[in-house]
Amino acid sequence: MNNRLIFSLSKSLLMARLRQTMIAAFGVTFSITMFITLLSFMGGLNNMLDGLIVNRTPHVRIYNEIKPGEIQPVNLSPEYKRNYNMIRSIKSESSRQDIYNSAAVIKALQEDEMVLGLSPKINAQVFFNDGVVDITGVLNGIDAAAEMKLFHFNDYVTSGKAIDINNLANSIILGKPLAEKLQANIGDIIQVITIKGDRFPLRLVGLYESGLRDLDKTLGFTNIKTTQKILGKANNYITDIQVKLNDIKMAPLFAKNYSMKFNTDAEDIQTANSQFETGSFVRTVISYTVGITLLIVAGFGIYNILNMMIYEKMDTIAILKATGFAGRDVKTVFIVIALSIGIAGGLLGLILGFGLSSLIDQIPFHTAALPTIKTYPVQYNIKFYVIGIVFSIITTYLAGLFPARKASKIDPVIIIRGK
Repeated sequence: MNNRLIFSLSKSLLMARLRQTMIAAFGVTFSITMFITLLSFMGGLNNMLDGLIVNRTPHVRIYNEIKPGEIQPVNLSPEYKRNYNMIRSIKSESSRQDIYNSAAVIKALQEDEMVLGLSPKINAQVFFNDGVVDITGVLNGIDAAAEMKLFHFNDYVTSGKAIDINNLANSIILGKPLAEKLQANIGDIIQVITIKGDRFPLRLVGLYESGLRDLDKTLGFTNIKTTQKILGKANNYITDIQVKLNDIKMAPLFAKNYSMKFNTDAEDIQTANSQFETGSFVRTVISYTVGITLLIVAGFGIYNILNMMIYEKMDTIAILKATGFAGRDVKTVFIVIALSIGIAGGLLGLILGFGLSSLIDQIPFHTAALPTIKTYPVQYNIKFYVIGIVFSIITTYLAGLFPARKASKIDPVIIIRGK
């Protein structure tokens, strides 16, 4: 049968039931709009939450963990070697906190093709002096340039400049809540006291906000050399090496290899933050489930409308078949009707979904917990739009297939005889 004639008949039937056609198309449009908006918002939310972790967390952290010795002296004694020894209150062994031969480790990492970049770090327990009160805290000796490049350190320095701790001698950046507790402003002198009782004055050059207020109440940042001087350590004293890889999926294997190679501890990001990956996966599944459910509901609407159209157009279908239209031609007419509704409603839904996502992206969103976020997060991903239009076409095709098959099987003799 002539394709132009089939499309002409489909158009006539659509226009004859214009109101119902528009309702069906609106159902598809609404479903696609909400599908795109929901996935875009959830994608932006996942990226924001993951970014809070991934942006500041190394793919692999190389360090020395303080832990009890695996072999106790009693187990080495010939007298008790064959016995099952119960040992209580095992104390941690006197092991070094810094990484042994850190220069060789750093050189090996720099030459490794899997490594995108690295940042050495020193963690030190200190006290921040506030008159007669000493506030317990953590001083992080970092390379600000490397931290800015790999972990977006400058994004979380909300006052002052992150690079100043590299450029200015004896300078420090404090967590904003800690600075508020010390009643310190930029330019003030902060007294840092080590656990040995040594006191060092450092000038405050910036304020840091990670979004975790309790954490920020204890944090201070200075450069590596200043931290080594405060602790009285040599120039090769490094407690952590933070590594970013070209492929984050290789982190577990990379950590295992370097742990064995340099006889040190190594922790990959998947192990350290497995709960965040689970949360992102669950949120994504929920988003897709809700969106697909909306499309299925719209499909049932199209199915009902086409069913009603068949019952109302029995005479028309009978005449078409009596004048030479085959059953497959009638079936094609109703499938074209369904696909027309799906494609038109789907394309309009994509446009409205993009518009609504853009509108959400402009809504101000300010919270002390997330100082770097200014508007609601939205992800613009072409994959969402492709999935939306493809699923719209599939849903409407299936919704129209069963009524179309019913229409193709109508016996024109019975219909005309009944009339």
